Amino acid sequence: MLLSSYEYTLPKELIAQAPRPEREESRLLVLVKDSGEFFHRKFSDIHEFLNAGDCLVINSTRVIPVRIFARKPTGGRVEVLFMGPFSGSKSRVFRVLLKPFQRPGSKIILPGAIEAAVVGRDEKGGIEISADISDVIAYLDKYGVMPLPPYIKRPKDGSLEDNSEAASSAAALHQTEINADKLRYQTVYAKEAGSIAAPTAGLHFTEALLEKIRAKGVKVVKITLHVGWGTFKPVESDNISAHTMLPEYFEVNTAAINEIKSARHSGNRVVAVGTTSVRTLESLNLLYPSLNLPDGFSSESVNSETSIFIYPGFSFGVVDAMITNFHLPHSSPLIMTSAFAGRDTILRAYADAIKEGYRFYSYGDAMLIF
Repeated sequence: MLLSSYEYTLPKELIAQAPRPEREESRLLVLVKDSGEFFHRKFSDIHEFLNAGDCLVINSTRVIPVRIFARKPTGGRVEVLFMGPFSGSKSRVFRVLLKPFQRPGSKIILPGAIEAAVVGRDEKGGIEISADISDVIAYLDKYGVMPLPPYIKRPKDGSLEDNSEAASSAAALHQTEINADKLRYQTVYAKEAGSIAAPTAGLHFTEALLEKIRAKGVKVVKITLHVGWGTFKPVESDNISAHTMLPEYFEVNTAAINEIKSARHSGNRVVAVGTTSVRTLESLNLLYPSLNLPDGFSSESVNSETSIFIYPGFSFGVVDAMITNFHLPHSSPLIMTSAFAGRDTILRAYADAIKEGYRFYSYGDAMLIF
């Protein structure tokens, strides 16, 4: 199981820089994993592949606009990516990434004229800053921009600082893109704030499409996994089994667990929307095999953290089908989808998607694997 086995070449023009005008307009590659057959549809057709009694599991996490632009006291620009804590803490110390790096003891000026001090590093590789921010989610909602992946290019804040007409027009376009990203780099069912990246497979759904799915008798069940830095931690060892994921918080209420169990007991399928939903369901199954909660379990939900890394050889215990985007070479989501459908099958499907001009990565097109 070598990392170098999860390589493919993607033309740069196929890296989606913006979403399609309408969510449902995304293309859909449908892959039948047992036969290796695949064919091409529109995402708006997804309901045709779902049956009455199936359980569609969606991740209701909300992306926080955690990326802000600060200044050094001398005027230099500093990019700050907040990584938490976002809730449940009254601490004024936050874990961040800083670009460029700032030494402990350094000061930076955050939007709103808030002075922050760099206090050190934490055990997870982040930098800790102290700042007088009482409600960090509200603060980031006001001042932050969406933490788009680096392959989605946007003008850097502060790079359009002259007063020319061209610069003003470019700045207005940049602000339009920022506003559009706040809307489109978020699922229509996002609710629980806590993620630093979107569960991108869910970006293709509209409320109308979900209603069409429910009308077929499909149960739409919400779970929550807050996407953290762990999802994007590079796989660095060529022996992929040596890779470790950073923990991410998830929550599944007992009503959702019962719906999922009911679908399985009735011989229907559990269809996970995105790799975050897959990781949540399979983590839950490892905690409680067959999703059987212990006698006397009185909580309304299971709340835990997961560091699960799914790679070939993993035995899936809950998920029967998966909706997912096209992932980066060498990434843990690509390795997971390969564990689900087979590496050769996935890479063959990717090659065909490239030939057909599919759009890749976060704002790109989708796959249904069953």
